[in-house]
Amino acid sequence: MRVSTAKMDAMKEESESQSCGDNQGSGDHESGVATSNVESSVQMDGVKLFPLIVKWSGKEYEIEDISPLKTVRDLKGAIMTKTGVQPGRQKLLNLTYKGRQASDETVLSYLSLKPNQKLMMMGSLEKEIEKVDVPPEDRPDVNNDLDIPDEDDEPLENREVHLNKVQRRVKEYNVNVFNPPRPDKKLLVLDIDYTLFDHRSTGESASELMRPYLHEFLTTAYKDYDIVIWSATSMKWVEEKMKLLGVSSNPMYKISFYLDYLAMISVHSQKYGVIEVKPLGVIWGKFPQYTPKNTIMIDDLRRNFIMNSQNGLRIRPFRSAHLNRSTDRELVRLSEYLRKIARLDDLSSLNHRKWESYLAKRQQNKGDRRSHHSSSSQKM
Repeated sequence: MRVSTAKMDAMKEESESQSCGDNQGSGDHESGVATSNVESSVQMDGVKLFPLIVKWSGKEYEIEDISPLKTVRDLKGAIMTKTGVQPGRQKLLNLTYKGRQASDETVLSYLSLKPNQKLMMMGSLEKEIEKVDVPPEDRPDVNNDLDIPDEDDEPLENREVHLNKVQRRVKEYNVNVFNPPRPDKKLLVLDIDYTLFDHRSTGESASELMRPYLHEFLTTAYKDYDIVIWSATSMKWVEEKMKLLGVSSNPMYKISFYLDYLAMISVHSQKYGVIEVKPLGVIWGKFPQYTPKNTIMIDDLRRNFIMNSQNGLRIRPFRSAHLNRSTDRELVRLSEYLRKIARLDDLSSLNHRKWESYLAKRQQNKGDRRSHHSSSSQKM
């Protein structure tokens, strides 16, 4: 895919002359941004075209004969032809320039791409987004299930058919442990999409889509909890997202291990029909030091922990990152809640649906004690 030195020099000279001339087009070869005439400045004869591979939704798509003189915007157009995903919906996770997400105007020749290089893409088809935005009328509003009454919970965890599936996962699912369990630590199991990361919005970098205070939250939680990431996606996506968010390399905390969709099981629920869930019994079976008494799972969907509802806490989903990241403080409040309950011997005795009430009550009691102490001091 390499362009000859002479042609690269011609590209740069053309880019520089455009930026210093009549300002038609914005050429800046240092930033990798194309001018409007950068491609026409080089004869296509002798320019080597190259293929790229885009991985999306479990499949690979070959993008044939891409010119190194094209831009990222052009590449996204070619990807749309193959996948149907609109350019504005595409996030090419490992397409970077000088350590940052490449902009749409970046010329491909500046990105050091190799023939047949695989690019990982996130993005959804418009018809799939419409399905999510307009929930079916014949099922509960999954995105608003904080208010589902406790008595509506189904006792799924003790059904033999489900327990057999859990035991099969315990036996067959391979866990790659990065950091072994620590003595006397509780277990925090975290979802990714809409819990830690807005995976539907678009941004120049993963940090723009990361939930506010994520690293502070994980740093504080790590003092009392071993941390596990469990996503309903493939392990490759889990690893890529944790890398992009800076979670896997942060020196202030350590992740014990990742779980993906293969550790999940399908169950039949009267409320949701047949669904895939995250049974904590898989973890408890593989790591006996973790039990219902010392485990809490945080997810934006209650149905994901329907097998262990007493151990699950439904977090408000983090969507529309560009609009909400300046006001979202969910992880700040949850950090305080986790810190307060870490001293308890049995977490399964808590009603995590009322975690905010629990936190408010503890803070009120603390204020009452301070007021009483101040009053007593004045009397003395």
